[in-house]
Amino acid sequence: MKTDIQIAQEAQLKPVKEVAEQSGIEEDELEFYGKYKAKLSEELWERIQERPDGKLVLVTAINPTPAGEGKTTTTVGLGQAMVKLGKNALIALREPSLGPCFGIKGGAAGGGYAQVVPMEDLNLHFTGDFHAITSANNLLAAMLDNHIQQGNALKIDPRQIVWKRCLDMNDRVLRNIVVGLGNKMDGMVREDHFVITVASEIMAILCLAENLQDLKKRLGRIIVAYNFDGEPVTAEDLQATGAMTALLKDAIKPNLIQTLEHTPALVHGGPFANIAHGCNSVRATRMAMKLSDITITEAGFGADLGAEKFLDIKCRMAGLKPDAVVLVATVRALKYNGGIKKEELAKENLEALEKGIVNLEKHIENMQKYGVPIIVTLNSFVTDTKAEHEFVRRFCEEKGCQFALSEVWEKGGEGGIALAEKVLDTLEHKESNFHTLYPDEMSLEDKIETIAKEIYGAANVLYEPAAKKQLAKIASLGFDTFPVCMAKNQYSLSDDANRLGRPENFDLHIREVYVNAGAGFVVALTGAIMTMPGLPKVPAANGIDVTEDGKITGLF
Repeated sequence: MKTDIQIAQEAQLKPVKEVAEQSGIEEDELEFYGKYKAKLSEELWERIQERPDGKLVLVTAINPTPAGEGKTTTTVGLGQAMVKLGKNALIALREPSLGPCFGIKGGAAGGGYAQVVPMEDLNLHFTGDFHAITSANNLLAAMLDNHIQQGNALKIDPRQIVWKRCLDMNDRVLRNIVVGLGNKMDGMVREDHFVITVASEIMAILCLAENLQDLKKRLGRIIVAYNFDGEPVTAEDLQATGAMTALLKDAIKPNLIQTLEHTPALVHGGPFANIAHGCNSVRATRMAMKLSDITITEAGFGADLGAEKFLDIKCRMAGLKPDAVVLVATVRALKYNGGIKKEELAKENLEALEKGIVNLEKHIENMQKYGVPIIVTLNSFVTDTKAEHEFVRRFCEEKGCQFALSEVWEKGGEGGIALAEKVLDTLEHKESNFHTLYPDEMSLEDKIETIAKEIYGAANVLYEPAAKKQLAKIASLGFDTFPVCMAKNQYSLSDDANRLGRPENFDLHIREVYVNAGAGFVVALTGAIMTMPGLPKVPAANGIDVTEDGKITGLF
């Protein structure tokens, strides 16, 4: 079988202007980045903004495992299948981060014959959005330190600086650093920190902003530090907002590329779902819904993270109402949750499948809490057996869910026809009664407890003393009406990555809480979650190379 990158490099791409024509986008409404990439202009939005919205389908998954789930692959394949059925469909995805691309996870362009292309461009620098976000973030950090160096008129307390620098790379040694070493002219010596770009507040702001004006207002509200009186100091106080906006004026425009079957795909923004809110930009989703009858989007990692944040943060802020949820699982991942080692997953094992399917069960129950119809799809592997497929199908139907087998990795859009038909049937015959999990007026502690108990299945929430103080401070500043963005490991429903399946009667540990005032949510760090990942012992970067004729190899 060919590798993903071989399939992508052998594909015959259409010029992006031809891809745009399929969605009624005119050439002068595109801003080209070569032959196969373009940004969508503000003029396009002005022309289509009064159109009625199409249907919105969210693709999510069970907790990720080393066995793979194929959520992006399913999203892409479903979009291709919809077009094969004659539907006007668009795909809305996130941009991949360089961190996991060179780390352990690889890229995020789908796989097999359900990919978005050009795959190498997407996984590497793409249209420069992440570089712009990194630059805006670090400009603010530089202006903050410069303000202190130049006399500190705002009386910023160096012990209460909360703004961190960022880099879109897994680099553990930057988690905790000391800056300002040298002589007096080199700045004040203090402890500093880096986060990965996709976990930065500016990434979240870019993805939640309605337009350039909203982006500017949100940037101005960013809290960078507190003064000696304990009052917040913002980016606007530092007069950094205009310059940051200038760096992001093009990055806020959604990107258009295509799938292997030339289905249009809007790929924009890329916040991590285990740390940030894990969804593509509101602007891209809204544009897709105006340009198509059916928009298929995804949320990062498992439904306990990405889907919960999509529904409780993105939909709440943007007024979006999803019409259906597609929940992706694999036989291999379910058996892994049932305690089977990765090396043994190719063998039929109905007993392990029965043990591990409780993970899928919990995600089904969680999504049902939001009042949105659910379709479960099993991403097919060649090692699966008919008995295993039938076991999962019966289980899902007993839970009141539509079920379809997906073969999009192997067959592209053709392999997603069965899933597409189930989604179309759901959109036509089942009404979505979407509602968020908790109201705005609920206290932050109650919001955290609601997510922990209702979505994760925790028995109790335990706070570090520092987290308790931080919650009180956030509430005193008037940010207690914000939704909560939980930062948790993606592998388990609990905050312990080793507890697979459906853990119960566990304590969820909150070690730190802080407010992203510009993004408009409060972040709660659980367990040992890191906002700057590290590389594994053997990084994916070891296998990436460029041939003499300039062809990239080793990306996956």
